[in-house]
Amino acid sequence: MSPMFRSLANRNYRLFATGQVISLSGTWAQRVAQDWLVLLIVPKEQAAVALGIATALQFLPMLLFGLYGGVLADRYDKRRLLIGAQVAMGLLALVLGVLDLAGVVQLWHVYLLAFGLGLASVVDTPARQSFVSDLVGTDDLPNAVSLNSATFNSARIVGPALAGLAIAGVGTGWVFIVNALSYVAVLAGLLRMRPAEFWPSPRQPRGRGQLREGVRHVRERPALYVPILLVFMIGTFGLNFQQTLALIAKQTFETGAGSFGLLTSCLALGSLFGALASARRKGPPRQSTMLLAALAFGLLEVLDGLAPSFLVLALLLIPTGFAVLTFTTTSNSLLQLGCDPALRGRVMSIYVLVFLGGTPVGAPLIGLLAQTWGPRSSLLIGGTICALSAVAAAVLLTRKSPDLPGLSETLATRRRPREPAHPGQGRSRRAARERLHRG
Repeated sequence: MSPMFRSLANRNYRLFATGQVISLSGTWAQRVAQDWLVLLIVPKEQAAVALGIATALQFLPMLLFGLYGGVLADRYDKRRLLIGAQVAMGLLALVLGVLDLAGVVQLWHVYLLAFGLGLASVVDTPARQSFVSDLVGTDDLPNAVSLNSATFNSARIVGPALAGLAIAGVGTGWVFIVNALSYVAVLAGLLRMRPAEFWPSPRQPRGRGQLREGVRHVRERPALYVPILLVFMIGTFGLNFQQTLALIAKQTFETGAGSFGLLTSCLALGSLFGALASARRKGPPRQSTMLLAALAFGLLEVLDGLAPSFLVLALLLIPTGFAVLTFTTTSNSLLQLGCDPALRGRVMSIYVLVFLGGTPVGAPLIGLLAQTWGPRSSLLIGGTICALSAVAAAVLLTRKSPDLPGLSETLATRRRPREPAHPGQGRSRRAARERLHRG
């Protein structure tokens, strides 16, 4: 098997990835359909704020309870947590679909069900993020994280494209129903796994201060908290495409749901290329890769906001997706490999908290900007904030981690040929992980 896909040689991971690509395709289709449903329900002048509120409610539970989800992931069987969360998500999608097909759906229904989906995600997301290491072990973790991103973004290509066609043909209701059925694939994969082949992290007993222990672990290590701060800035102010692209498609370029799905698919296509490129890399992830990808994403988002036509925007979204996916996979791998395995669930819950939990703050603000100054303004301002945050993170990481290679030193090392390693020294992935842990 190609080194790019080596994690798929693991049967349990293969089942996990297969279920995810089916279910996530349905999830992304539902996101497109939910946004379009909101646009159909509310008047045009209220659309931007309504979209912002719906997005904020979906991610608000992560802001409120996300850290506790990490405690659950460290304390209980991750597979059982995932099964329960997937069942809940499927039922919520089914309810929204039935309400829509019956013609009785109202805006408060969308808001309430979006909040319920967020509650299920509090359990699902940190468990799913940390479950990957249980499936493949530490050696193949960077590759598995990259393939996870490839799976995620393959779904982002297929889901919105199918949603655009389905909305135009049969309406939003059936998209929700199909998404509810897609969770069966995830449940089947989870139930068919072989627990004897897991690489389980140490299970943590119930005890006092476990949340504080996870926060303290991150706070004491610049190699952990600087990436997390950067993830917060980009997740809060940069990753606003779910609502912005819907507004740009409908209001700026005056197109329909199919064009909205096309824009989302172009962003996902670039993200898929980024995930596959990350999967090809050997050795531990680099901090310089994370910082440069964050800077590139911010600058590209500004260019997205300046795009003079629909076609130019669609083309620009491909490298934008590549940059943001490179950033997210690298930061994810840096955190998972750089933390104590016994605390991995809590560390990843902090990662998810800042990545998704900032959305309740950013989404209404982005919606207000779009309503006041037009949809382009949210891309221009968000991209500028992300680019400046990448520069600030590079400075902070260099100052706070004098024992680690600075950005300039890392780049210089990349430009000059590597010296042959002495046999048995520094060549194994285990030695690379040990160097990363010491950072």
